[in-house]
Amino acid sequence: MKIYLTAIIKAKEKYRAEVLEVLQNMVKETQKEEAVELYTLHQGTEDKNQFVFYEIWKNEEGLEKHNQQPYIQAFGDLIDKKLQEKPQIYLTNII
Repeated sequence: MKIYLTAIIKAKEKYRAEVLEVLQNMVKETQKEEAVELYTLHQGTEDKNQFVFYEIWKNEEGLEKHNQQPYIQAFGDLIDKKLQEKPQIYLTNII
């Protein structure tokens, strides 16, 4: 079953460029993964420190494998110091 995921990330202003660089690398590397159908990164128009991922995965196993990749782990290293708060993750279904 497909997995639909939205993640909201809020960078601290002084780390915005560094966080964006890490996020853009995640997009580049993730798009090579077999289980990904869609993986897009958006930036807030009013709040430039806000980033949103919209993702579609072929299955849960593919998403789990994705979360173990080194570029995802590198993002995890930013959370406590360079983000305003922990990312908000929403799993949804199409209705």
